[in-house]
Amino acid sequence: MVRLGNLEQAAFLHRPNRFASVVERLGNRELVHVPNSGRMTELLVPGATVYIAPVEAGAARKTRYDLTLVEHDGKLVSVDSRLPPRLVEEAVELGRVPGLAGCDMVDREVRLGNSRVDLLLSREGMAKYVETKSVNKVEGGAALFPDAATERGTKHLRSLLGAVKSGHKAAVVFVVQREDAERMAPDEKSDPRFCETLRAAVKSGVEAQAYRCRVARHEIAILDRIPIAL
Repeated sequence: MVRLGNLEQAAFLHRPNRFASVVERLGNRELVHVPNSGRMTELLVPGATVYIAPVEAGAARKTRYDLTLVEHDGKLVSVDSRLPPRLVEEAVELGRVPGLAGCDMVDREVRLGNSRVDLLLSREGMAKYVETKSVNKVEGGAALFPDAATERGTKHLRSLLGAVKSGHKAAVVFVVQREDAERMAPDEKSDPRFCETLRAAVKSGVEAQAYRCRVARHEIAILDRIPIAL
């Protein structure tokens, strides 16, 4: 599990740009960093209860807090897109990711083709490249990705496909940072090109896996695997 530290409660007000939100904390307005480029319009609604993480003193940045959790329909949703690589790495080491069973951790942020992927694993001497994707949107029990066009995500898929064609193993792992998802599906409305590339990559040998998480105010951990409907 990943510890989230001492989060402070606040109320979401508005989002002036992709990476910043204004919240109300202790009666004052505070500009906080949003570590997620997705739209998240169903989560970030005026008045929503959010939890923000203080930034370590001395960090060279304009905001003092990161937006970490949002309350939605009585449940907590993690919106920090930096967490999935850490969650998957820890779960692999503990043997809690069935789709990556038997793999050993080798390296992080590895160059692959014309991009970088999150993790390099190995199994029985064979390299396995893994790119993780943060999922926050759920509709009717289905976790949907992406919720905004992602050229970077499509680029990652093509790099994974290149690894497979070179004789390596590769996987894209969707980490649903909430508990209320029963299945995973690509979001055609948000980015049809990504969805088309995902299906082509899987057809050519790139593995696609999805896991949902248990989210609490002070910690988050991968809970179990859910099916993907391509």
